[in-house]
Amino acid sequence: MFGFFGGSTQQGSNQMHYQQIDDGVAISGQIHESDVLALAEAGFKSIVCNRPDAEMGAIPHNAIAEAAKAAGLEFRYIPVGGPGTQNAVGDMAVALKELPQPLLAYCRSGARSANLYMVASEAAR
Repeated sequence: MFGFFGGSTQQGSNQMHYQQIDDGVAISGQIHESDVLALAEAGFKSIVCNRPDAEMGAIPHNAIAEAAKAAGLEFRYIPVGGPGTQNAVGDMAVALKELPQPLLAYCRSGARSANLYMVASEAAR
């Protein structure tokens, strides 16, 4: 299993923090394309975006998806807030079963990702 409690990656002068919330699952606030390679080097296998593209300050998920693909990581877009929210729990439950772990789920602050994970992990059991 992926053995970290919390951690960070460093890319250039920026540092990105993440927190493990369960075996193989971590959360963070908004990530940038430049963070993806460092996440791959840290051992992550998948990234899940829970932040809607239309949210102010969001980096379009396609940009992160392209960076993930280039780094050899799986990617899913499961927005929470706005269109698609009603399917988010089921979609996240499927992602937890299908995606290689460890995975990082992100949104603006990490809170939505943590809450979605808790509900979806119960639904996946």
